[in-house]
Amino acid sequence: MNEITKIIQELIKFRDDRDWAQFHDSKNLATALSIEAAELNELFLWKTVEESEKVNKARLSEELADVLIYSLLLAHKRGLNIKDIIRDKVRANAIKYPVDKAKGSMKKYNEL
Repeated sequence: MNEITKIIQELIKFRDDRDWAQFHDSKNLATALSIEAAELNELFLWKTVEESEKVNKARLSEELADVLIYSLLLAHKRGLNIKDIIRDKVRANAIKYPVDKAKGSMKKYNEL
């Protein structure tokens, strides 16, 4: 069993011990993910680039963990394999952003 699977099982046990599965439909998991991502963004709001690199690591860890937890729960709910969807996305991005055109550029793929 890989580490991601173990983590998902721990999350499911935590959820099920509290009878929260009833609240974890796809819509609510996606909404929770969005809210947690906003809370992550809030750590950086109104900060300079330099200040943003010094954001409190404990707070950053908490908010990032929430984003990852809801992402994992949503993927599990929809029967998506985390490793597969990440690898698929990296392959798709490699096609959209070929090194010879994208290296050092922040342009979107349709602007390269």
